[in-house]
Amino acid sequence: MVKVGIIGGSIGGLTAACLLRDRGIAEVEVFERSHSELEQRGAGIGFLEPASRYLKAFAKIDLDDISVKTQKIRYLDRQNDITFEKGHTYRFSSWTTVYKLLLRSFDSNSYKLGQELVDWENGSKAVTAKFKNGESATFDLMICADGVGSDSRKKLLPNVLSNYSGYVAWRGIVSESDLDQKLRERLSEAITYYVFANSHILVYPIPSLDGSVKKGERLINFVWYRNYAEGSELSDLLTGEDGKYRSISVPPGLLKEHHVLEAKAVAKARMPRDIANLVDATQNPFIQVVYDVSVDKMVFQRICLLGDAAFVARPHAAAGSAKAAEDGWQLANLLEKQKDIDKSLKMWESMQLRLGKDLIKRTRLIGDRSQVYNNWNPEEKRFLFGLHKAGE
Repeated sequence: MVKVGIIGGSIGGLTAACLLRDRGIAEVEVFERSHSELEQRGAGIGFLEPASRYLKAFAKIDLDDISVKTQKIRYLDRQNDITFEKGHTYRFSSWTTVYKLLLRSFDSNSYKLGQELVDWENGSKAVTAKFKNGESATFDLMICADGVGSDSRKKLLPNVLSNYSGYVAWRGIVSESDLDQKLRERLSEAITYYVFANSHILVYPIPSLDGSVKKGERLINFVWYRNYAEGSELSDLLTGEDGKYRSISVPPGLLKEHHVLEAKAVAKARMPRDIANLVDATQNPFIQVVYDVSVDKMVFQRICLLGDAAFVARPHAAAGSAKAAEDGWQLANLLEKQKDIDKSLKMWESMQLRLGKDLIKRTRLIGDRSQVYNNWNPEEKRFLFGLHKAGE
């Protein structure tokens, strides 16, 4: 049987691992550099079909038990009145909920923590991975799913750089139980938007930190896109209370107090009452820098890049987890059908490069419409979430 090593044990890596194992395609080991199981403090994700497909089809999990469904898209104005509303169904979950379920579905003995990849020997028929602790392992195929800041991408494609979008995503969660009942009901029945000059914010419900989807126990999650000039302004934002500079994200509790107070003041001064109250109630907001990364190659003999290790798309299509999962699905489909690794990888690369480039193009356009040109129109289908195209 084919031996596969997966570098990176997040949602994309775990989805690929579970699929290759459960479909009898390969013996799989996952190597995660962290010394403990991963955690993202309950950040919300759009739960698009490719991201949920494995849990539904193979793990036989009822999606209503692990995600929250909204039936409406709603826009508010500054006076807190509804200016646009239409019926449209989305599912939302949390990164933590999905990660834990995938991890539970995989073999814990084959999920190896504290394994940081430092080098490899790549050949036409096999690749040997070398880890920081001195261990090594040889595979027929190595899948690099090591995320946004992928060291594998940097080594394989040293000329590919992250493109800073000009803005960051402020994120926060508040327990429904901490909100007034009327506010809780309004913010949990729809995905709610507010769009204003060079900015926009969206609000939606997600499972609690322990995975509960029971009303009153869930979380209300917001994502607020704000422009920051590259240089000292962005650098100060990304330097936490501990004095450490982080180029990708600043975790909960580490943002400097003056930035948090400024954000809450802006929300109070410029946002609808419902959303401003939610932002104000957030105890430990955090930020993620919005980058995009586009590659022209995903396969390198017996190494391939999967998910955010290849393409990093702006989050406006809510398709990051779905893209990583879809990469895994298509790779498994081809390996199962073709029975030939090299032929499968060639076909897979062509398909997934096209998907990645289309997603990058679409999400850049959405970001520019709100953060630069201020011509966001709620009635346009282009603003719907979706992996392959808006709304799908």
